[in-house]
Amino acid sequence: MRYISTRGQAPALSFEEVVLTGMASDGGLYVPETVPQLSHDDLAEMAGLSYAEIAFRVMKPFVNGEIDDETFRGIVKEAYATFSHDAVVPLNQLDANHFLLELFHGPTLAFKDVALQLLGRILDHFLQKRGERAVIMGATSGDTGSAAIEGCRHCDNLDIFILHPHNRVSEVQRRQMTTVLADNVFNVAIEGNFDDAQAMVKASFADQSFLNGTRLVAVNSINWARIMAQIVYYVASAVALGAPQRRVSFCVPSANFGNVFAGYMAYRMGLPVERFVIATNANDILHRTLAANDFSKQELKATLAPSMDIVVSSNFERLLFEAYERDGAAVAALLERFQAEPTALADAPLAKLRERFASHSVDDATILEVIREAHHRTQEILDPHTATGYRAAERERGDEAVPMITLATAHPAKFAEAVVKAGFPGVPLPPHMDDLLEREERYSVLPAELSAVQQFVVENRR
Repeated sequence: MRYISTRGQAPALSFEEVVLTGMASDGGLYVPETVPQLSHDDLAEMAGLSYAEIAFRVMKPFVNGEIDDETFRGIVKEAYATFSHDAVVPLNQLDANHFLLELFHGPTLAFKDVALQLLGRILDHFLQKRGERAVIMGATSGDTGSAAIEGCRHCDNLDIFILHPHNRVSEVQRRQMTTVLADNVFNVAIEGNFDDAQAMVKASFADQSFLNGTRLVAVNSINWARIMAQIVYYVASAVALGAPQRRVSFCVPSANFGNVFAGYMAYRMGLPVERFVIATNANDILHRTLAANDFSKQELKATLAPSMDIVVSSNFERLLFEAYERDGAAVAALLERFQAEPTALADAPLAKLRERFASHSVDDATILEVIREAHHRTQEILDPHTATGYRAAERERGDEAVPMITLATAHPAKFAEAVVKAGFPGVPLPPHMDDLLEREERYSVLPAELSAVQQFVVENRR
């Protein structure tokens, strides 16, 4: 198994190399050179297996023997032992054929734990094997940062620096990051928005000379291992509902597109998926592109679903690579135009995307309405991101005989402000976090300037 860049100009890498590298040297993102296949029998045999065992079977072809089976199986079991539910990602029935896939039972109550509890352990394994240390830099609009910190806080060979937009994440999200006082954890509040933070991380990866030879590692969804780990819950939930004998559909609240692309990879591997519904908030570049072929940047809007407040959807590039028949030059040219001016997809790639994807955009007023409506109909309180998915699934469901699985991306307690605005008294944090708002915080506020951030990293790494 080799991995190639979506822009076609970077060398192909092994699994170990791609995990440690993150972004390709040509500015593209890595994808598998070939997509491993899960046969009808492979999928059928997963029925009734533990989540960890399904994860091992789904991910093994991507690892390609670069971690021996016994060690990899142990890493996987250890990662998912950190979840508070035995099913890891349980399904919750909402109506006759609509299900909620609860992805928030990990240490930080968000779907990103599923990948980051695994990724931290894989990184530490490879670095230990090489006798190296590394620096992690990541940008977060909310959930990635705390999940990355929890995944890496015990790693002996990693220092982690997480950038978040100052005063633009929820208090619970911020405190989940800033109250981790481990020696290898550094939180930076950037005086700007998420895209400013993301741009500085990308610039640091493009020119790593400021670290004088120390490896810089990505743990956001540009890292292929994040996508690989997320493929698993699509397979596990579909099998639980009767796949491969039965088709399923998925609705995914999305902004950066990594979560949806993982589902698409599950489909490419052989999972019988009828359609994917992409749910966005008012920052709707994915919806505009699919619905109106308007692939353009618009001004960022602050919403009740802050983890989706993103202007540029980084992982969409991976899907564009597939839609453009893996023509890296065409993808690079499209993205160059996108940076300069409003643009559009070519007719054939757009038509290909519309065969498998639908989309729906939800504004703040609708998010509050949906939180109330969903509770009235199901007694479930949804977080604002999951609420976008609930409404999108209802609007774009398609064949009602096909089970619809909506991904619940966060616990509602992480976004108590929205829940209270919807008319509820709030949602208590789980017992292991009930003192979160009293814990000591540690973070640094820095201007949205690359030099300031890089100097901070250099001065504070161990």
